[in-house]
Amino acid sequence: MTFQPFVPFAGYSGWTFLSRTLPEQTAAFAASPALDRDMAYFRENIGAVKSADDLVGDFRLLRVALSAFGLQDDVPNKAFIRTVLAEGAAEGDALANRSADKRYRAFSEAFGFGTSLPPKSGTPGFADRILAKFERQEFERAIGTQNEDMRLALTATRELPEIAGRDLTSDAAWFTIMGNPPLRKIFETALGLPSGVGGLDLDQQLNTFKERSDQVLGDSDIAQFREPEQVEELIQAFLTRSQLNSFAGVNSPAAIALTLLQGAL
Repeated sequence: MTFQPFVPFAGYSGWTFLSRTLPEQTAAFAASPALDRDMAYFRENIGAVKSADDLVGDFRLLRVALSAFGLQDDVPNKAFIRTVLAEGAAEGDALANRSADKRYRAFSEAFGFGTSLPPKSGTPGFADRILAKFERQEFERAIGTQNEDMRLALTATRELPEIAGRDLTSDAAWFTIMGNPPLRKIFETALGLPSGVGGLDLDQQLNTFKERSDQVLGDSDIAQFREPEQVEELIQAFLTRSQLNSFAGVNSPAAIALTLLQGAL
């Protein structure tokens, strides 16, 4: 029987519950037979993949590989994914680099096709690294079927510290976040930005994100998210504002309380 992760409450109280029970829930989910079969198949067969065509030609391998990077919806888009993989990420004009969604670059880089070097799919530890990502992404996706905000919050705890820890300039880190749809959604909501901000040119968007981050979080440098406390502050702001938005136009005690909380952020 497959374990279904659960969150009994919405908002920050739900996140507190999920954070407290995360080790037990993830362990139970990892023991699910269907997940175990997919992971075993990937581990046994990925070493034989030598090209983009090999990966795209195996539905089960491709589904696991894409899911590991949050791109599972692209499984039917085989021609697009083949190009992303075959061109690699070494050249600036490669499709993975031209895409606004930076997850494609991470996906292409992970496999290492499109260069004169052997692909990374046959290197020691490759399967384990991809499967660790896959297992976490599948857990997040299962949580998202109940509450999409919780899925996004989990994404923040996984990806933000990694981005903050890279050797990137502050602007480059911001552009990475702006090009990652889940993280962008978190920041837009937490910082109270309108959806139309995406229509501005990139430099204007960057300045807007940085200014609002400084106002709401007290710092505009992504390096702040190396600290778990700062990630938690962002998640609290995100969940509070998201819940407030869900009560928009409703003159209820919950809406009033959330309005007061928003003013304190």
